[in-house]
Amino acid sequence: MAPGGTASLVDMHRQVLHDLGANPQWLGTEADLTHLLRSWFNRGFLSMQRIDWRTSALVLEKLIQYEAVHQIQGWSDLRRRLQADRRCYAFFHPALPEEPLIFIEVALTRGMSARVQPLLDPGSPVLDPASADSAMFYSITNCQQGLRGVSFGNFLIKQVVEDLGRELPRLKSFATLSPIPGLRAWLASLPRALERHPAQTEISRLASVFETPRWFEDESLSKTLREKLLPLAAHYLLLAKEGQEPLDPVARFHLVNGARMERLNWLGDVSPTGMRQSAGMMVNYVYRLNEVDANHETYARDHTIVASRRVEQRAKESLLSRAPAGVAAASGN
Repeated sequence: MAPGGTASLVDMHRQVLHDLGANPQWLGTEADLTHLLRSWFNRGFLSMQRIDWRTSALVLEKLIQYEAVHQIQGWSDLRRRLQADRRCYAFFHPALPEEPLIFIEVALTRGMSARVQPLLDPGSPVLDPASADSAMFYSITNCQQGLRGVSFGNFLIKQVVEDLGRELPRLKSFATLSPIPGLRAWLASLPRALERHPAQTEISRLASVFETPRWFEDESLSKTLREKLLPLAAHYLLLAKEGQEPLDPVARFHLVNGARMERLNWLGDVSPTGMRQSAGMMVNYVYRLNEVDANHETYARDHTIVASRRVEQRAKESLLSRAPAGVAAASGN
């Protein structure tokens, strides 16, 4: 109840989480803080606000500072992300009125986007939002490290879908353009897991190509790799596990929220980060409000991944399709 007390406790939790490995005696304190913060930051206390160019400069500066998926390259970049065919929404808490807790960036487009660079181009033409038929969620950022373990994203996405549907009734598709952050590391782990398997040599050769700078600009090489890597990416998303959960953290987030894994996109993100993490591949997760609850229940009950037929078919075409079960689900851990 002291002035700034809530902010101090959030920061305390951040410090505890950061140093917990070296101080296992803090486990009880961490558990208490998580319990309290989940209670104090439950959905009933949060307000969703649309961020636009008229929002306070303090909040806009924090968007630039916090953006964790696609770095904002200064004010002109931010301005483009807030124009008529873009939307940005954030959750705020009354105890932290100038601190966004989480924010999501949306592009209004014609058709479901397969590549993120056109969405991030500050010089791209501004589309009339009334003509858009798709809302692409291309970035979602949790801003407060001290609130790790407090879930906001599922509530924010669902409310944004509902609000956009009311504002722009022509919108038919609500989908993400999501990274696959663990893919390259998983691919790198496969050769050892596939010892004496026929696919070992070929996967080792595929992995070695990534060391060639800008390999994706070689049209012939890119086409060859596409036919091998898209099925492996589908296998990773559907079958690589950590316990019963998908190994990929972004997949876990969207699937538990009730999304459907819809489409893999070759060279969807050719930024250095996109190439380093996922060989440039991205995935669309689709949110259909009439299916979200059923998909969530299916996943929560037995961890069944709801995916399109084409993603499932891709996984069947992978080099690992005839691998032993333990290898086929190799996690790379």
